[in-house]
Amino acid sequence: MRTGQIIKKDVRKNWFVYLLAVPVIAWFVIFCYGPMWGLLIAFKDFKPLLGFSNSDWVGLKHFIDFFEGPYFWRVVKNTLLLNVWGLAFGFTAPIILALLLNEIRDGKFKKLVQTITYMPHFISLVVVCGMIHIFTADEGVITQLLQLITGKEYTSLLGYSQFFRPIYTFSDIWQTIGWSSIIYLAAMSSIDSTLYEAADMDGIGRLKKMWHITLPQISPVIIILFIFAVGGIMASSYEKIILLYNPLTYDRADVIASYVYRRGLREASLSYSTAVGLISSLVNFALLWVTNKIASRKSEVSLW
Repeated sequence: MRTGQIIKKDVRKNWFVYLLAVPVIAWFVIFCYGPMWGLLIAFKDFKPLLGFSNSDWVGLKHFIDFFEGPYFWRVVKNTLLLNVWGLAFGFTAPIILALLLNEIRDGKFKKLVQTITYMPHFISLVVVCGMIHIFTADEGVITQLLQLITGKEYTSLLGYSQFFRPIYTFSDIWQTIGWSSIIYLAAMSSIDSTLYEAADMDGIGRLKKMWHITLPQISPVIIILFIFAVGGIMASSYEKIILLYNPLTYDRADVIASYVYRRGLREASLSYSTAVGLISSLVNFALLWVTNKIASRKSEVSLW
């Protein structure tokens, strides 16, 4: 039987499933792939009054301007460092929390901890940033605690560039750690209980069971999520950054996404910002492909 005949037979048999997939496919085509033709303005001197077709072609001018511009190294370095912080602390924190929750035998206490850690995920990002501003203000609790520990006087911590990355990273962990741990807990629930029973019979302690049983069993999930995380390393959340940064912290807080926001919307340099965004997307794709390739060779777990 030919492939075409097999597909037709499957469509006739499972027509309702294919019908359910139509809205999803339409959404991706209309809102994700359809607008991609707008990337052409990265190669044009786009002027809204002239439109796409009448704007002049400039080739790679905007790409060259970005690479040779005064802010290239700053925004690239800040983007990489901020996301490396996120990988080092933000990616590992949910795994550690899930491992700890998996060891709790008191069901009520476990649910209480899960509820408390899940709640920040449902708080609006604007509200979270407002809380950060309050806690790091002159009289804020975090500022006062830092002054007590270091013995130094500080004004608002968001006015010091050296504090931006810790504030951004650890507030992000506080907001997402509980929600992100759900997938790891789900993976742990599918582990064969006989493995733990055999370990108990051999007198293996909890830490060794975590290291030799739990982590290896959930490693495919960890690898897949790590690939996705590396694939988005050049795409920081600009919404949170623009709500927290200011000109005093640009030297460490200004990333590619916030730079594109300022140049594209505030300064109306649509072609230039599109070119910068396209570079970021291409680098993300390259990182995703390389990480996936390495993962498939080392662990035989990959996206494709």
